Amino acid sequence: MGSEVSVRAIISKEFCSKSEVILNVRKRPNAINGGGLIVRNCSQEVAFRVDGCGTLGLKNQLIVKDASDNSLLLIRKQGGVVQALSFYNKWKGYSEDYEGTQKPVFSIREAVLCFSKRCPIRIYMEGKHCTRDWDFEIQGSFSDRDCVIKDHNGTIVAQVGVTEDIVKTMLRKDVYYVVVQPGFDQAFVLGVIAVLDNMFDGATRC
Repeated sequence: MGSEVSVRAIISKEFCSKSEVILNVRKRPNAINGGGLIVRNCSQEVAFRVDGCGTLGLKNQLIVKDASDNSLLLIRKQGGVVQALSFYNKWKGYSEDYEGTQKPVFSIREAVLCFSKRCPIRIYMEGKHCTRDWDFEIQGSFSDRDCVIKDHNGTIVAQVGVTEDIVKTMLRKDVYYVVVQPGFDQAFVLGVIAVLDNMFDGATRC
């Protein structure tokens, strides 16, 4: 018998699989529902959607939805005086409970004074999932669709890449895959991907 898969549910156990999951991400044209991302599973069924400001009409705000169009995560970029005085660009992700109350789940910080596209971007969890330091780190270049999300122990939990037939075409930034490791929360990973897409002038950004 194989070892039991450890489930790391952040949004919901519903989005944690006992086996590796490959999600195909495609840019949604601005002419269709205001742009954003559409995410399909290996059966080519819609698994998630990401709406950006083209749909929402609000700059620096993103929503991750499931296949039934239910909102899973609301993500906002910090602004105002606090952001202007900060050394980081900071995003915060919120989930909603059954009463509609928003609960902070994670924050993502990108160093403002970073002159390399491969500078680490770190993720800090809220509540019961948090540690004393950063919890996850993006290593590599999302701009090139070649990066990984690692936890604090250095374990890869998700990887972003491009298939060989796409890598040399102009579509490499519009069509790519995300491999999520067994037991890890796919909805959370898509929340991170949504922020990275916005950071690097993707389909969610106006």
